[in-house]
Amino acid sequence: MHPQPPRRTTHAYGTPVNRLVYDRWGAYGRPVVLLHGLLYDRTMWWPVAADLGNACSVVAVDLPGHGQSAPRGDYDLESLARDLAVLIAGLNLHRAPVMVGQGESALLAQAFADSYATRAVVTLDEPVAGLPDTVEQHLATADLGTIPAPYRQFAVARPDATLLRAYQCWFKLPDAGRARPHPVSAVRPRCRFPHLRSPASFAATLRDLL
Repeated sequence: MHPQPPRRTTHAYGTPVNRLVYDRWGAYGRPVVLLHGLLYDRTMWWPVAADLGNACSVVAVDLPGHGQSAPRGDYDLESLARDLAVLIAGLNLHRAPVMVGQGESALLAQAFADSYATRAVVTLDEPVAGLPDTVEQHLATADLGTIPAPYRQFAVARPDATLLRAYQCWFKLPDAGRARPHPVSAVRPRCRFPHLRSPASFAATLRDLL
């Protein structure tokens, strides 16, 4: 009989001002932190997390203002990386995480690795330059038709122009939008939404980094 994958549980970290909501799978092993792109939410990682099974402890976080995480007055990249570091330390796994950033969260994953111990950084759908001016332009690049129908439900964006503008500060930093290899390991799939095109294959890539 095959072991059952760990059940998903939902948690919250922080105060009402900086509250981050996250899902967790598994209580042991190396933490794998999954970060979604702007206007999406943590549910886009559910298929991959389920495929990872008991190989690690998976955490999928809602960015501030997304999903169930509270909006903020300041979306500073370094402050959010610091909040993630405290959240990860609170898991008591005592191992450097694998950071996975989709879309604009590639910048957050790299900012985390620049300041905190990190096993590997995986980025996908990285922004080429700054954010587009409108939500419509931002979502036009999604190309959801290439995602198998059962997984499209996990890539539903919230068309919030105010939220998009709030994250413009990420692109005013030096080197924003440019890939910077992490010294341990870096994997950058080139197709859009590779984690939803084939969750099992993407999960296998992450297992190789543990």
